[in-house]
Amino acid sequence: MPAPPIRPPAVAGTWYPGSRGALEREVDSLLGAAEVAAVPAGALVGVIAPHAGMMFSGGVAAHAYKVASGAAVDVIALVGPSHFVGFEGIAIFERGAFETPLGLAQVDETVGAALMSASPLIRPHLSAHTREHSLEMQLPFLQRVLPGVPIVPLAIGFQTRETIGALAEALAAALDGRRALLVASTDLSHYFDAQTATALDARVVECVDRFDADALLSEFERYPEGERGRYVACGGGAAIAVMRAARALGAGAARVLKYAHSGEISGDHATVVGYLAAGLWKA
Repeated sequence: MPAPPIRPPAVAGTWYPGSRGALEREVDSLLGAAEVAAVPAGALVGVIAPHAGMMFSGGVAAHAYKVASGAAVDVIALVGPSHFVGFEGIAIFERGAFETPLGLAQVDETVGAALMSASPLIRPHLSAHTREHSLEMQLPFLQRVLPGVPIVPLAIGFQTRETIGALAEALAAALDGRRALLVASTDLSHYFDAQTATALDARVVECVDRFDADALLSEFERYPEGERGRYVACGGGAAIAVMRAARALGAGAARVLKYAHSGEISGDHATVVGYLAAGLWKA
């Protein structure tokens, strides 16, 4: 049998620092600056975090990973959109590891096999992961707050209602009885002026804060498929699937931890991207 594949970093040195020391300092600084008020007392089941360049969205993402720090979990299911490869279903990286400057994040083959058994829409598609940043941007945070915990990388192709539903059901079935953390990777609206973006993003924030995956799906489907990423969220399907799976796994409380947009960092309020961090807890 050939050696398990290692997926090398695609955006290290551009979207986030490319050396171990610099990346550790950057992530730790962002985590240290994140201020999180009191959160639900139950076990954390899932988080939603953005995936833009660390200088733009890292401060928001840090809020999600601050509440995940030290959580008692044995596997992390990473769910994000595919930005570069179009396909039906969900692409799993079934074995091997993802590499970052902080080392290797090993893939949990057992959970991956359980997911593929749970749905025929989940199947290996390594090329979908080659350039994809939506999952990679989560790894430096996870490697600092949950070091050594294996991952299951899942990239959604065309984010149809059927695919989102099948993924949610498969996650709930495969992770039932396991100590797992679900991670949904998504940015919100893209390239509107700040006032418009904030108004559009407020609809997503409200759905997440109410823990209403069905309402978020309805908002997602208000727009033609090709426009949903711009008006709602590029990883809207990931967020909906993770919210549904978390609910099935016992989560009953949601909290939006931070909202911001890129203009708050860049100073350009004419064309911004929105970012949200949230957590999902057992009631």
